[in-house]
Amino acid sequence: MERIFARSASHRFFTIVCALALFVSGCQIEDDPGPSGPGDEVTLAVDVGNSKIPYLYIQTNGVAIENEPKVPAEMRIFMNKQEVQFANIGIEYRGSTSFRISDKKSFGIETWDESGADRDVGFFGFPEEEDFILNGHIVNLEDNFIVDRTLMYHYFGYELFRNMGRYASRCQFVEAEINGEYQGVYVFMEKLKRDKDRIDINALNPDENEGEGLTGGYVLKIDKTNGGDLGIVQPIEYYEDNWADDATYTPEISFRSQYDINGNMLDFEPYRGPYHEDQFRETYFLYEYPDADEITDQQKAYIQTYIDDFETALLADDFTTNERTYTDYIDLESFVDFFLLNEVVRNVDGYRLSTYLSKDKNGKLEMGPVWDLNIGYDTGGRIPWDDWVINYNNYVDSDPWMMPFWWPRLLEDPVFRQAVKDRWNVLRSGTLATFELHRIVEETALYLQTNGAVQRNYNLWDPDGDLNYDDAVQSLKDFLEARTAWMDQEIGTF
Repeated sequence: MERIFARSASHRFFTIVCALALFVSGCQIEDDPGPSGPGDEVTLAVDVGNSKIPYLYIQTNGVAIENEPKVPAEMRIFMNKQEVQFANIGIEYRGSTSFRISDKKSFGIETWDESGADRDVGFFGFPEEEDFILNGHIVNLEDNFIVDRTLMYHYFGYELFRNMGRYASRCQFVEAEINGEYQGVYVFMEKLKRDKDRIDINALNPDENEGEGLTGGYVLKIDKTNGGDLGIVQPIEYYEDNWADDATYTPEISFRSQYDINGNMLDFEPYRGPYHEDQFRETYFLYEYPDADEITDQQKAYIQTYIDDFETALLADDFTTNERTYTDYIDLESFVDFFLLNEVVRNVDGYRLSTYLSKDKNGKLEMGPVWDLNIGYDTGGRIPWDDWVINYNNYVDSDPWMMPFWWPRLLEDPVFRQAVKDRWNVLRSGTLATFELHRIVEETALYLQTNGAVQRNYNLWDPDGDLNYDDAVQSLKDFLEARTAWMDQEIGTF
């Protein structure tokens, strides 16, 4: 246990600490880092020694955290045993499957002012915003399994995507304590949303229902549904076994592709009950921005028609000719980058879950940002190391969420294949070179280990001491080398 005194660090001290310590994401002191908090003395749950990793101290003051809605809390950030930032926040559990199976929970965080209204705040040099995520890796103590033993799957993939010139959620490793209980290593990250510093597309207002205004911006998501989508507020016990909520699509929150996963016209009505016998054939698009409560009927009709026109063109184009019409609807470069990143990390959930798409005003459909990369790499099952994730349907029968037809169809096209080959050759000479992939893994592991965070995390989440962190890191490096070598071979034949 270690006694820490609140609000004792100066801005100058914080700037020096960040410059020396936060190599992972960089750090910039803000002119206004957040509202000043009380100067009370606090006691941290663990002794962090000389760790340079930020420590989040969150107190809900006796209020139980719920799945919905967020409850008020105070968050203090400590660096080098000094409190450097205070913020009033709302906090809630997040995740659907991960919430049910993981003993280590993840959280959604919203920054508030003292009255509970949203307030934009900057953390760790991120642009100011109000919505953030405190993401923890999956740990199931009863069944003795851990997803992402390295603690870096999300961070690594997002870092790669940024290095490819794409936006991905900015991340910072932290250690977290909530209501006096140490929770381990987390990744503090930006929530994906339309914003000039996140998914940078034009706003779409409710009165923009014709002409150029109607053309964007839109953000869609291919994903499970959840209680937030459905407006469900229940006691916390409800969310421990609410599997039906994952597959409850309605016309208010989503629309369905007219085609099944094989590119055939669907012959039954949409919006059946959860897990019906034909659900595996469907692909639904959730309204992410404007959200379901704000998007107008005209806007719904526009984006549905746009997706349908693209899908119809993709299926109709004759790839033995030089003419393409599907490229009139999509930004091909974004599709190529999205494909390559998901394939490098073998994101088993990629393309069919946690998949974001956007369309700006007068713009084409773009894929991304990438999201939720914890099921994959060297430990994710279902897809072998030496096959494309887009061939998911060859390995899995009748999963409620199967691979949409887009990706196998695109890989049949010589134009798409050539674009993939050209981009891959550029990336493999720099951003995705094996030595560069290994460098990021090694530096990230060193950061977590030398600051003692790995040991503290696994003292809690691996009480029997079965996990060897060095072996987990080496396994990730071996995977990345083998996976990219296989991709070299395959793409070389394109």
